[in-house]
Amino acid sequence: MIKTTQMDHDAIVIGAGFSGLAILHHLREIGLDTRVVEATDGVGGTWWINRYPGVRTDSEFHYYSFSFSKEVRDEWTWSQRYPDGAEVSDYLNFIADRLDLRRDIQLNSRVETARWHAEDALWEVTFADGTTKRARYLISAMGALSQAVFPTIDGIEAFAGAKYHTAAWPNDGVDFTGKRVGVIGVGASGIQIIPELAKQAEELFVFQRTPNYVVESNNDKVDQEWMQYVRDHYDEIFDRSALHPFGVDMEYPNASATEVSAEERRQIFESKWKEGGFHFANECFTDLASDAEASDLASEFIRSKIREIVDDSDTAELLCPKSYSFNGKRVPTGHGYYETFNRQNVHLLDAKSTAITRITEAGIVLGDTEYPLDAIVFATGFDAMTGTLTNIDIIGRDGVVLRDKWSEQGLRTNLGLSVHGYPNFLMSLGPQTPYSNLVVPIQLGAQWMQRFLKFLTEQGIEVFESSRTAEETWNDETVRGAEATVMSVEGPKAGAWFIGGNIPGKSLEYQVYLGGGQVYQEWCRQAEKDNYASFLSGHQPDAERLATSMDESVVI
Repeated sequence: MIKTTQMDHDAIVIGAGFSGLAILHHLREIGLDTRVVEATDGVGGTWWINRYPGVRTDSEFHYYSFSFSKEVRDEWTWSQRYPDGAEVSDYLNFIADRLDLRRDIQLNSRVETARWHAEDALWEVTFADGTTKRARYLISAMGALSQAVFPTIDGIEAFAGAKYHTAAWPNDGVDFTGKRVGVIGVGASGIQIIPELAKQAEELFVFQRTPNYVVESNNDKVDQEWMQYVRDHYDEIFDRSALHPFGVDMEYPNASATEVSAEERRQIFESKWKEGGFHFANECFTDLASDAEASDLASEFIRSKIREIVDDSDTAELLCPKSYSFNGKRVPTGHGYYETFNRQNVHLLDAKSTAITRITEAGIVLGDTEYPLDAIVFATGFDAMTGTLTNIDIIGRDGVVLRDKWSEQGLRTNLGLSVHGYPNFLMSLGPQTPYSNLVVPIQLGAQWMQRFLKFLTEQGIEVFESSRTAEETWNDETVRGAEATVMSVEGPKAGAWFIGGNIPGKSLEYQVYLGGGQVYQEWCRQAEKDNYASFLSGHQPDAERLATSMDESVVI
């Protein structure tokens, strides 16, 4: 029997966002003493950190919410089709209060090191203030898009004006009235903040390297009737989302973009463009993610919409992506993004053909031209999927730090849930989990963890560890899933974060599973049917039986 007298908790969960709250609730249900530790001073994770103007979900409210709590479902009321950051933060705080989770959440507790002690079969977690806690299980709930990235531009520190990152926004907001503001970055956060900054700033300068295919959204108000319908059908909505490759409650299309007439194709594109958001990506045609020609057709349609919306032809052409096709990057949603460039105070600058040379005390230098500024906003995104995990020292068996293992051996996980060499360690939204509306794999993952840890307890198993074989099998499946999509070719062209292309020097590997969320869940179910053998030994389920082909019916 391994010693357990030195344990403070059964499980320590890092992060108090969607993942941390779901895991805490589900582990409590099976009687595990669980402690959530959170680096910031509030509950909400990504939604606590990202408070910049314009931040909101790009998934609709009815599938961007948990289904597991009837109390929360019946009592919480959404007000917007695409909730803004403040509303999502309020929702998560409501969950923390309604399910009485706060008593097991420890705020202002930034983890610096987590070390596995084999002799005691426990993890020791060391915080920034030098204090420690010990637990049998360590679970990362740090989020897939939480580790902010600043660009490496000479002179950033020299700038005399105000500097802001979208992922570190001041609590009391910022007033840009009468200011000359520069924005670096036109990814999802840039697309959201630029229209809001344009309403305040005297002059707004947008420094764009790679434009996006932005699908505009209609943010309707949620009335009482709509909300009640969702309450009455939460389980059905969640189940449909779980069966969808992208984790959304949407209908499968039934036609190929390349097989219909040009007129019919245009009508379908127009219809779903008007419906807004991910409906365009997921409901138009069966092959926008899997066929290069279909992807090109969608690309040209969106470029035509940009040219219709944006008055100045040179600006419109600069906003049109041409170096990669639709789905080469994660598709962002917009709320008046393209219209913003019709404003007289907004200036789009081409930082691709003429690079940013440096930042000076007075502003940003593009080529040889200096643009004087009062403030710079960095909307430069995140070190996705692995960033939070490699930013702290997670030290496994034999003293190997996780970031060093991945750096030396390549990115390897067992279903994105566990890593060989790191016993009793689990991850929510770990690398190689589905490219998806994230709330769905978060809930399903928390429930899988609950069943797994209950199984271990009932079987008297004190230590688990994934096999190396399981990691190689899952890596092969991750590569297979990706290579069945246009992302495998277009992602590198676009510098997409899902292959690590947005981080200079980061190894170009598939950070997410592109084979479809429903296929991923089948792998998880099979691991469970096999009594979690791949998490306990070298045994691996029959990969051929599990590897459901990603054919034209898969829409991402």
